[in-house]
Amino acid sequence: MDFTIRAVRPEEYEELGDLTGLTYLNDGLLLHGEDDFYLDVLRDTARRARESEVLVAVDAEGGIIGGVTFAAGATPWADIAVAGEAEFRMLVVAPAARGRGVGEALVRTCVDRARALPECARLVLSTDAKMVSAHRIYERMGFVRTPDRDWEPIPEHALRTYALEL
Repeated sequence: MDFTIRAVRPEEYEELGDLTGLTYLNDGLLLHGEDDFYLDVLRDTARRARESEVLVAVDAEGGIIGGVTFAAGATPWADIAVAGEAEFRMLVVAPAARGRGVGEALVRTCVDRARALPECARLVLSTDAKMVSAHRIYERMGFVRTPDRDWEPIPEHALRTYALEL
């Protein structure tokens, strides 16, 4: 690997927030584009880092090429994970770094974090139907669809869910 996965640093909050927001915008994942309320949530890395674990992938020069938010179940950043589960959200990879295994490495790190949590039985996630390349990563890693947990954070924005038994 020509990159490293580690915890985000305070001086990187803005850079990761920009990458996360731009990725969601450019990939067409925000229903209301730049006016979408979720854009502010995506950009607020400082808050995510205070209330959960935020990981980054950095290249050899120290530039951020990806990121993800990891949360134990039943905590503020867990949308669907309950006690005994963990969840990851906001997985992004910079366009120039795609196809290098960055997304899979970030997910593997989340799997390791979940396995390290006492009494954590599964790792779960929510994903947009448009995130086809991410779905392939999840399925290759053993995640299975859990349609009974699919949900809509806002009307007309259905999210698919996946789980990995640990």
